[in-house]
Amino acid sequence: MEQTWLSIIPFIIVIGFSIWLKKILPGLVLGVLVGAFLVEFSVLEGSKETVNYIVTTLSDPGNINIIAFLYLFGGLIGMMQISGGVKGFSEWVGDKISSERGLLTVIWLTLPFTFMMPMFRIMMIGPVVKTLLKKVNVSSRKVGFTMDVSTGSVIVLLPAATAFVGFMVSIIEGGIQKHNLEADAYQVFLSSIPFNFFAIVMLIIGLIWTFWSKPKKKEIKKNKQEGEEAFHRTGIKKELSMVKAQPWNLIVPLFLLLGLTLFLLWQDGMVKGASGVFDALAKADATFVILLAVFITLILTFIFYMFRKQKLDETLYHFYDGGNQLMQPIILLVLVWSLSLVAEDLGFSKFIGATLGSFLPAFTIPAIVFLVGSAVSYFLGSSFGTWGIFMPLGIALATSTDASLPMTVGAVFASGSFGAMTSPLGDTTITTASILDVPLIRYARYKLKIVSIGAGIATVIYLVAGFLLG
Repeated sequence: MEQTWLSIIPFIIVIGFSIWLKKILPGLVLGVLVGAFLVEFSVLEGSKETVNYIVTTLSDPGNINIIAFLYLFGGLIGMMQISGGVKGFSEWVGDKISSERGLLTVIWLTLPFTFMMPMFRIMMIGPVVKTLLKKVNVSSRKVGFTMDVSTGSVIVLLPAATAFVGFMVSIIEGGIQKHNLEADAYQVFLSSIPFNFFAIVMLIIGLIWTFWSKPKKKEIKKNKQEGEEAFHRTGIKKELSMVKAQPWNLIVPLFLLLGLTLFLLWQDGMVKGASGVFDALAKADATFVILLAVFITLILTFIFYMFRKQKLDETLYHFYDGGNQLMQPIILLVLVWSLSLVAEDLGFSKFIGATLGSFLPAFTIPAIVFLVGSAVSYFLGSSFGTWGIFMPLGIALATSTDASLPMTVGAVFASGSFGAMTSPLGDTTITTASILDVPLIRYARYKLKIVSIGAGIATVIYLVAGFLLG
């Protein structure tokens, strides 16, 4: 089909309905449906096209690898949750806490054991941190911000062993295929990490806020009052899990997954003719290797748990429960892939190149993508949703203007991180506020003031880096 303005209608529908309904799934479904009807303008044929786009997405071996990885990874996290590993570590460290700085340091120290997924980290350390709050004189909101910034600004920068990696690589792969670019998706992902300026800036701000800012007694008193109000409003009381603390039940699977991922990436790359370690990482089939690593880790972890007398029924239940918790991003991913197919059949890439790509200076593209994506992600509260919507747009703009592809991809990921870290609709924000008994909207506004500074700095860096490197 010739390039046409109709190609942007599915994206307008997705963004508009997501902001209106505060949920991304209905907008994605409607966007794919309307796009398919624009391709085949009849009730029956349009319905057929909708199903065909979804089936085509699910028929791709690379896509199936990503879906399987996400589900198995969720299952592995579910098994580790019931094992009590993080609880054991947190309780051991908690006995040594006696000051604000000590508590905030503990939050950062748990990162190497909880980095696999944001919700996993918050749910694991949140209840323990809440109990430690009673021992020290510190603002609940400051503690919550430290939990969230040490989660959102770090996990998105890690190249392996997180629930984000498979999703991020897959949407890059989709954009590369649509534009027939000669590039490896995982290599582009690795190259984009240094250009996620927002996450890097927030990591620095988070460390400064944690270790160099002075506690304010007035703020502490105010937060305690808010916590009591929230407690009485909800009537909810959260208790620590009765799971037995067993740190090795987390440490062993974690190191297995990291070690296997790196080894298998290297081994697969060398088989394909790589000349060194970094060349091997670039040439390896990352989506399959990551799936293989988590599959082997899952089997070995299951055997390990059985030897440690973990109950079989309990382990299996939490495997399924953990996998099911990742069904939402899996469904979103399938719909995002389908939306990309629909948009390309409507001429989306050509339209972007002939309109926006014809007058926007190349060096401004990453900054524009970051700013617009951040605004949308704030209303969506979903990093996955924002990445899925804006990655096709970002790659199309980068291709048509010759802007830096890794920097633009990094800007897309940065924009999703902004919304996930600040939006009152974000999972981590809601969960942290709930666990610490802090009013949600006040907590979100508190974070927004700090995070907006990081977003402003990141925007300037994108403009300067785009000008110098473009």
